Amino acid sequence: MDGTRHNSEDPMMVHQTLDARGLQCPLPLLKTRQALRHLTPGRMLRVLASDAGSARDIPAYLRQSPHDLVRDGETAGEYEFLIRCGAADDGA
Repeated sequence: MDGTRHNSEDPMMVHQTLDARGLQCPLPLLKTRQALRHLTPGRMLRVLASDAGSARDIPAYLRQSPHDLVRDGETAGEYEFLIRCGAADDGA
């Protein structure tokens, strides 16, 4: 054995990518919320967006949700968000 631990699933593995590039506010946020509703808790969603409002709107939504913003960034006017889906937000 080489001593390397092999997990059956990489915790940073992207399970779904949402390409919201070209969509204007509020569609990137609305599509992000919709995608998260259909993901199992713990799964990772990668969101790509070109609308500058996404850089503000998506993190603001995530701060008030059960989901975690793992990583975000911007390159040449394109925004990327890596989100870990939290437990269903049923209002309880």
